[in-house]
Amino acid sequence: MDFGDFARAFFALVITLGLIGLGAVVARRFGPEWLVRLQRPKASRRMAIVESLPLDPARRLVLVRLDDKERLLLLGEGRFLGDLPARPPEAGA
Repeated sequence: MDFGDFARAFFALVITLGLIGLGAVVARRFGPEWLVRLQRPKASRRMAIVESLPLDPARRLVLVRLDDKERLLLLGEGRFLGDLPARPPEAGA
């Protein structure tokens, strides 16, 4: 193999790695947000995750608003912890 073959293989590798890196940047920049834009508007949704708190690697507390109630869920062990009254919407939001 001569120098031309090595140069062609090297530049092919550089271009391939560059395209993979460009794809990673595009995926990170535009990620799942474009899927959200395709779904229904937020005003018509009945359910929303208000807050999430990891307890340990296996469990997580999630505060979910469904209609006009907030529910506190413990994920990972599948237990339901209780209902909380929903806060009134903020004036500025």
